[in-house]
Amino acid sequence: MPDSCRLVSDSGVAKAGKSAVDLFILGLLAGACLSLVGAASMMAAYTLLANPETFGLGRLVMAVIFPCALILVVIAGSELFTGNALMVLPLAQRRITTFSMLRNWSIVYVANFVGAMGIAFLIVLSGQLNQAPGDLLGGVTVATAASKCNFLFYEAFLLGMFCNWLVCLAVWMAITAKDLASKVLVIFFPICVFMIAGFEHSIANMYFIPAGLFAAQFNPEFLEVARTLGAPVEALTWRNFFVANLLPVTLGNIGGGGVCVAMAYWYVNREGEKN
Repeated sequence: MPDSCRLVSDSGVAKAGKSAVDLFILGLLAGACLSLVGAASMMAAYTLLANPETFGLGRLVMAVIFPCALILVVIAGSELFTGNALMVLPLAQRRITTFSMLRNWSIVYVANFVGAMGIAFLIVLSGQLNQAPGDLLGGVTVATAASKCNFLFYEAFLLGMFCNWLVCLAVWMAITAKDLASKVLVIFFPICVFMIAGFEHSIANMYFIPAGLFAAQFNPEFLEVARTLGAPVEALTWRNFFVANLLPVTLGNIGGGGVCVAMAYWYVNREGEKN
Protein backbone atom coordinates (compact mmCIF):
# COMPACT_ATOMS: atom_id res chain seq x y z
CA MET A 1 0.00 0.00 0.00
CA PRO A 2 1.43 3.45 -0.90
CA ASP A 3 2.43 5.65 2.03
CA SER A 4 -0.27 8.22 1.21
CA CYS A 5 -3.07 5.63 1.41
CA ARG A 6 -1.64 4.19 4.62
CA LEU A 7 -1.46 7.59 6.31
CA VAL A 8 -4.99 8.58 5.29
CA SER A 9 -6.30 5.18 6.33
CA ASP A 10 -4.55 5.40 9.71
CA SER A 11 -6.11 8.83 10.24
CA GLY A 12 -9.56 7.41 9.54
CA VAL A 13 -9.01 4.52 11.96
CA ALA A 14 -8.00 7.00 14.68
CA LYS A 15 -11.11 9.10 14.02
CA ALA A 16 -13.32 6.02 14.29
CA GLY A 17 -11.90 5.30 17.75
CA LYS A 18 -12.44 8.71 19.33
CA SER A 19 -15.00 9.13 22.10
CA ALA A 20 -18.33 10.81 21.36
CA VAL A 21 -17.50 13.70 23.70
CA ASP A 22 -14.15 14.35 22.01
CA LEU A 23 -15.74 14.19 18.56
CA PHE A 24 -18.46 16.63 19.56
CA ILE A 25 -16.07 19.17 21.07
CA LEU A 26 -13.72 18.97 18.10
CA GLY A 27 -16.69 19.23 15.74
CA LEU A 28 -17.88 22.37 17.50
CA LEU A 29 -14.45 23.91 17.05
CA ALA A 30 -14.34 23.07 13.35
CA GLY A 31 -17.80 24.56 12.73
CA ALA A 32 -16.77 27.70 14.60
CA CYS A 33 -13.51 28.02 12.66
CA LEU A 34 -15.27 27.83 9.30
CA SER A 35 -17.82 30.41 10.43
CA LEU A 36 -15.29 32.93 11.73
CA VAL A 37 -13.28 32.70 8.53
CA GLY A 38 -16.49 32.88 6.51
CA ALA A 39 -17.41 36.14 8.24
CA ALA A 40 -13.96 37.55 7.51
CA SER A 41 -14.10 36.53 3.84
CA MET A 42 -17.48 38.19 3.42
CA MET A 43 -16.22 41.39 5.05
CA ALA A 44 -13.28 41.49 2.63
CA ALA A 45 -15.31 40.87 -0.52
CA TYR A 46 -18.79 42.32 -0.02
CA THR A 47 -18.37 45.47 -2.14
CA LEU A 48 -17.04 43.40 -5.04
CA LEU A 49 -19.80 40.80 -4.70
CA ALA A 50 -22.44 43.53 -4.81
CA ASN A 51 -21.36 44.62 -8.31
CA PRO A 52 -21.95 42.19 -11.21
CA GLU A 53 -18.87 43.55 -12.99
CA THR A 54 -16.59 42.65 -10.07
CA PHE A 55 -18.39 39.56 -8.80
CA GLY A 56 -15.68 37.18 -10.00
CA LEU A 57 -13.03 39.30 -8.35
CA GLY A 58 -15.05 39.14 -5.14
CA ARG A 59 -15.01 35.34 -5.34
CA LEU A 60 -11.25 35.51 -5.74
CA VAL A 61 -10.87 37.68 -2.64
CA MET A 62 -12.98 35.23 -0.64
CA ALA A 63 -10.94 32.37 -2.08
CA VAL A 64 -7.69 33.84 -0.82
CA ILE A 65 -9.06 34.08 2.73
CA PHE A 66 -11.25 30.98 3.08
CA PRO A 67 -8.44 28.38 2.99
CA CYS A 68 -7.57 29.66 6.47
CA ALA A 69 -10.61 27.69 7.68
CA LEU A 70 -9.30 24.28 6.63
CA ILE A 71 -5.78 25.24 7.72
CA LEU A 72 -7.13 25.90 11.22
CA VAL A 73 -9.05 22.62 11.21
CA VAL A 74 -6.20 20.44 9.95
CA ILE A 75 -3.28 22.00 11.79
CA ALA A 76 -5.09 22.46 15.12
CA GLY A 77 -6.70 19.04 14.82
CA SER A 78 -10.48 19.51 14.94
CA GLU A 79 -13.15 17.35 13.26
CA LEU A 80 -14.83 18.39 10.01
CA PHE A 81 -17.58 16.27 8.45
CA THR A 82 -16.55 16.93 4.87
CA GLY A 83 -12.93 15.89 5.40
CA ASN A 84 -14.10 12.82 7.30
CA ALA A 85 -15.64 11.52 4.07
CA LEU A 86 -12.15 10.04 3.58
CA MET A 87 -13.06 7.46 6.24
CA VAL A 88 -14.55 5.53 3.33
CA LEU A 89 -10.96 4.43 2.59
CA PRO A 90 -10.36 2.42 5.81
CA LEU A 91 -13.95 1.18 5.51
CA ALA A 92 -13.19 -0.23 2.06
CA GLN A 93 -10.04 -1.81 3.54
CA ARG A 94 -12.18 -3.35 6.31
CA ARG A 95 -10.17 -1.58 9.00
CA ILE A 96 -13.27 0.12 10.44
CA THR A 97 -16.94 -0.80 10.47
CA THR A 98 -19.82 0.96 8.76
CA PHE A 99 -21.28 1.70 12.20
CA SER A 100 -18.08 3.39 13.44
CA MET A 101 -17.88 5.54 10.32
CA LEU A 102 -21.54 6.59 10.49
CA ARG A 103 -21.17 7.22 14.23
CA ASN A 104 -18.29 9.61 13.53
CA TRP A 105 -20.12 11.33 10.69
CA SER A 106 -23.32 11.79 12.71
CA ILE A 107 -21.67 13.24 15.80
CA VAL A 108 -19.30 15.50 13.84
CA TYR A 109 -22.04 16.71 11.49
CA VAL A 110 -24.31 17.72 14.37
CA ALA A 111 -21.41 19.36 16.20
CA ASN A 112 -20.34 21.26 13.06
CA PHE A 113 -23.94 22.43 12.68
CA VAL A 114 -24.19 23.66 16.28
CA GLY A 115 -20.81 25.39 16.09
CA ALA A 116 -21.52 27.09 12.77
CA MET A 117 -25.07 28.12 13.64
CA GLY A 118 -23.94 29.48 17.00
CA ILE A 119 -21.29 31.68 15.42
CA ALA A 120 -23.74 32.84 12.73
CA PHE A 121 -26.18 33.97 15.41
CA LEU A 122 -23.46 35.67 17.47
CA ILE A 123 -21.97 37.43 14.42
CA VAL A 124 -25.35 38.96 13.60
CA LEU A 125 -26.00 39.76 17.27
CA SER A 126 -22.59 41.43 17.60
CA GLY A 127 -23.44 44.05 14.98
CA GLN A 128 -20.54 43.01 12.74
CA LEU A 129 -22.83 43.18 9.70
CA ASN A 130 -23.64 46.81 10.50
CA GLN A 131 -20.08 48.01 10.05
CA ALA A 132 -20.41 48.75 6.33
CA PRO A 133 -22.06 51.95 5.05
CA GLY A 134 -25.56 51.64 3.65
CA ASP A 135 -26.18 48.22 5.18
CA LEU A 136 -24.33 46.72 2.20
CA LEU A 137 -22.46 44.03 4.13
CA GLY A 138 -25.69 42.78 5.69
CA GLY A 139 -27.45 43.00 2.34
CA VAL A 140 -24.77 40.97 0.56
CA THR A 141 -24.86 38.42 3.39
CA VAL A 142 -28.62 38.03 2.87
CA ALA A 143 -28.22 37.94 -0.91
CA THR A 144 -25.56 35.23 -0.70
CA ALA A 145 -27.75 33.11 1.55
CA ALA A 146 -30.76 33.56 -0.73
CA SER A 147 -28.82 32.48 -3.82
CA LYS A 148 -27.69 29.33 -2.02
CA CYS A 149 -31.34 28.47 -1.25
CA ASN A 150 -32.37 28.83 -4.88
CA PHE A 151 -30.74 25.75 -6.43
CA LEU A 152 -32.49 22.80 -7.97
CA PHE A 153 -31.74 19.57 -6.07
CA TYR A 154 -29.41 18.13 -8.70
CA GLU A 155 -27.56 21.44 -9.07
CA ALA A 156 -26.83 21.61 -5.33
CA PHE A 157 -25.81 17.94 -5.34
CA LEU A 158 -23.30 18.39 -8.17
CA LEU A 159 -21.89 21.61 -6.70
CA GLY A 160 -21.46 19.78 -3.40
CA MET A 161 -19.74 16.86 -5.12
CA PHE A 162 -17.25 19.10 -6.92
CA CYS A 163 -16.55 20.99 -3.70
CA ASN A 164 -15.69 18.03 -1.52
CA TRP A 165 -13.71 16.38 -4.27
CA LEU A 166 -11.33 19.32 -3.92
CA VAL A 167 -11.60 19.58 -0.12
CA CYS A 168 -10.75 15.89 0.37
CA LEU A 169 -7.84 16.15 -2.04
CA ALA A 170 -6.58 19.04 0.12
CA VAL A 171 -7.01 16.97 3.31
CA TRP A 172 -5.39 13.92 1.67
CA MET A 173 -2.33 15.93 0.65
CA ALA A 174 -2.14 17.67 4.03
CA ILE A 175 -2.13 14.32 5.85
CA THR A 176 0.73 13.10 3.69
CA ALA A 177 2.74 16.36 3.75
CA LYS A 178 5.93 16.18 5.80
CA ASP A 179 6.09 19.64 7.37
CA LEU A 180 3.83 22.48 8.48
CA ALA A 181 4.59 24.80 5.56
CA SER A 182 3.83 22.03 3.07
CA LYS A 183 0.52 21.27 4.77
CA VAL A 184 -0.53 24.92 4.53
CA LEU A 185 0.50 25.13 0.88
CA VAL A 186 -1.34 22.01 -0.29
CA ILE A 187 -4.49 23.08 1.53
CA PHE A 188 -4.52 26.57 0.06
CA PHE A 189 -4.87 25.90 -3.65
CA PRO A 190 -7.70 23.31 -3.77
CA ILE A 191 -9.80 25.37 -1.33
CA CYS A 192 -9.05 28.50 -3.33
CA VAL A 193 -10.27 26.74 -6.49
CA PHE A 194 -13.56 25.57 -4.97
CA MET A 195 -14.33 29.04 -3.61
CA ILE A 196 -13.61 30.78 -6.91
CA ALA A 197 -15.77 28.26 -8.77
CA GLY A 198 -18.68 28.74 -6.36
CA PHE A 199 -18.97 25.10 -5.35
CA GLU A 200 -21.06 24.24 -2.28
CA HIS A 201 -19.68 23.14 1.11
CA SER A 202 -22.30 21.85 3.56
CA ILE A 203 -20.53 23.02 6.72
CA ALA A 204 -19.64 26.44 5.32
CA ASN A 205 -23.30 26.81 4.35
CA MET A 206 -24.23 26.15 7.98
CA TYR A 207 -22.74 29.60 8.52
CA PHE A 208 -23.49 31.51 5.31
CA ILE A 209 -27.21 30.66 5.08
CA PRO A 210 -28.18 31.03 8.77
CA ALA A 211 -26.18 34.28 8.87
CA GLY A 212 -28.40 35.57 6.06
CA LEU A 213 -31.55 34.26 7.72
CA PHE A 214 -30.68 35.82 11.08
CA ALA A 215 -29.61 39.07 9.41
CA ALA A 216 -32.90 39.37 7.54
CA GLN A 217 -34.84 38.67 10.73
CA PHE A 218 -32.87 41.07 12.92
CA ASN A 219 -32.69 43.91 10.40
CA PRO A 220 -35.32 44.03 7.60
CA GLU A 221 -33.27 46.74 5.90
CA PHE A 222 -30.70 44.07 5.00
CA LEU A 223 -33.47 42.21 3.19
CA GLU A 224 -34.35 45.31 1.17
CA VAL A 225 -30.73 45.86 0.19
CA ALA A 226 -30.51 42.22 -0.94
CA ARG A 227 -33.67 42.72 -3.01
CA THR A 228 -32.16 45.75 -4.76
CA LEU A 229 -29.15 43.59 -5.62
CA GLY A 230 -31.46 41.23 -7.48
CA ALA A 231 -31.24 38.36 -4.99
CA PRO A 232 -34.07 35.80 -4.94
CA VAL A 233 -34.98 36.74 -1.37
CA GLU A 234 -38.26 34.78 -1.53
CA ALA A 235 -36.14 31.61 -1.58
CA LEU A 236 -34.49 32.48 1.74
CA THR A 237 -36.43 30.30 4.17
CA TRP A 238 -35.43 27.75 6.79
CA ARG A 239 -37.16 25.05 4.77
CA ASN A 240 -35.12 25.84 1.67
CA PHE A 241 -31.97 25.94 3.77
CA PHE A 242 -32.49 22.32 4.75
CA VAL A 243 -34.26 20.91 1.67
CA ALA A 244 -32.87 22.89 -1.27
CA ASN A 245 -29.32 23.27 0.00
CA LEU A 246 -28.14 21.35 3.05
CA LEU A 247 -29.57 17.94 2.10
CA PRO A 248 -28.38 17.78 -1.52
CA VAL A 249 -25.07 19.49 -0.77
CA THR A 250 -24.35 17.06 2.06
CA LEU A 251 -25.08 14.09 -0.20
CA GLY A 252 -22.89 15.62 -2.89
CA ASN A 253 -20.10 16.21 -0.38
CA ILE A 254 -20.22 12.53 0.61
CA GLY A 255 -20.07 11.49 -3.04
CA GLY A 256 -17.26 13.86 -3.90
CA GLY A 257 -15.02 12.94 -0.99
CA GLY A 258 -16.05 9.36 -0.37
CA VAL A 259 -16.32 8.14 -3.96
CA CYS A 260 -14.25 10.46 -6.16
CA VAL A 261 -11.30 10.53 -3.74
CA ALA A 262 -11.37 7.74 -1.13
CA MET A 263 -12.86 4.97 -3.25
CA ALA A 264 -10.93 5.99 -6.36
CA TYR A 265 -7.55 5.81 -4.61
CA TRP A 266 -8.53 2.63 -2.77
CA TYR A 267 -9.42 0.96 -6.05
CA VAL A 268 -6.24 1.82 -7.91
CA ASN A 269 -4.07 0.83 -4.93
CA ARG A 270 -6.03 -2.21 -3.75
CA GLU A 271 -3.46 -4.71 -5.02
CA GLY A 272 -0.85 -3.22 -2.72
CA GLU A 273 -2.86 -3.46 0.48
CA LYS A 274 -1.14 -6.66 1.53
CA ASN A 275 2.33 -5.24 0.94
